[in-house]
Amino acid sequence: MRSKIVAGNWKMNKNLTETEALLVQLSAKLPDTDAEVMVAPTFVNLAAAVRTLDSSRIEVIAQNMHFAPNGAYTGEISADMLLNIGVDTVIIGHSERRAYFGETDEILVKKVVAALENNMRVMFCFGEELEDRKSGNHFNIVESQLKNALFSLDVSHWNKIILAYEPVWAIGTGETASPEQAQEMHAFIRKTITEAYNSGVANKVSILYGGSVKPANAKEIFSKPDVDGGLIGGASLVADDFAAIIKAI
Repeated sequence: MRSKIVAGNWKMNKNLTETEALLVQLSAKLPDTDAEVMVAPTFVNLAAAVRTLDSSRIEVIAQNMHFAPNGAYTGEISADMLLNIGVDTVIIGHSERRAYFGETDEILVKKVVAALENNMRVMFCFGEELEDRKSGNHFNIVESQLKNALFSLDVSHWNKIILAYEPVWAIGTGETASPEQAQEMHAFIRKTITEAYNSGVANKVSILYGGSVKPANAKEIFSKPDVDGGLIGGASLVADDFAAIIKAI
């Protein structure tokens, strides 16, 4: 059975005081659920978040990491640094990393491999831009992103992979992706993995939806058969909203 997962990507938000306060609030409001719950604070607050959540079942994950084990990479964070503070899951390939920091498929392959070599779980993000959707090229883009970054992996590595589909065109643009569009793409992703590997791999991997999930639409989106949870942005920064989304799973 696939894991149900709700993860909050806090991006560049919340200082240390605010982070600790939000985690305490969220822990108190956490619904009774079998789903995995994750939060990804900014790097400087990861260690404090791990300490704050020491007795909680909320997992702290990282927003990014470098592919090198160490060296002259000013401002970067390695797998060992994350593992040493108790973080063993990392988001790789987020649309903002691709768009603002020039992360290519080649770079992402190195990051994925480095994480897996360190026995970390990878939450791999991918998805199409608005022009891709309007031109009808969205399936090709998603297939290409998956193929280029993940399809060289050995089948045994897929038990450490979580997928997060981000329709970039539906995030902060005023455009809205329907639950039906989410299901259509998630089903296509599973079919693509089946063709590259087998149905066993495809049916075991959790595929999260990352297109502006909110308390108002979470239940309908999560009810779709190929949607296994969500990667939540802005709504994860408000304890009541994030708790409502978790409850919806």
